[in-house]
Amino acid sequence: MADYILESRVWLARARAEVFTFIADPTNLARITPPAYRVALVSAPAGLAAGAVLDFEMSWLGVPVRWRAFIREWDPPFRFVDVQIRGPWARWEHRHRFLEEAGGTWVEDRVTYRPPLGPLGRAAHALILHRRLRALWKYRTARLGALVGPVGSPAD
Repeated sequence: MADYILESRVWLARARAEVFTFIADPTNLARITPPAYRVALVSAPAGLAAGAVLDFEMSWLGVPVRWRAFIREWDPPFRFVDVQIRGPWARWEHRHRFLEEAGGTWVEDRVTYRPPLGPLGRAAHALILHRRLRALWKYRTARLGALVGPVGSPAD
């Protein structure tokens, strides 16, 4: 089954180190996720590094699920990669990159994901999952703008 890719790029009027610190803090995930997902951090190490494991509880399509993520790559303040090792997806790999430009930071996200349940998952993706992920990312961008710094572009 083929994977899907969700990419986004947003510029925040803040220094890279500040933006990285905010996004890499697992307690902030609930702050940038729509309330309907009811994201709650269950456990995380005191400081993140490659190999760290984080546990979350959340609601996915109204169903309570546990999500375990593994920090596969950690290169502050430039990038990190987290992967789902338990949760609602057959595959979930989220690459975060932080690039400085014009006194602000580009946040680039690339999520490679695969719904569960084979053909049924592909049908669900076409009907609802793709739209829900796009809406989640739109909300995330708005919340980053409100919590971290104005969203814009270096030309603004």
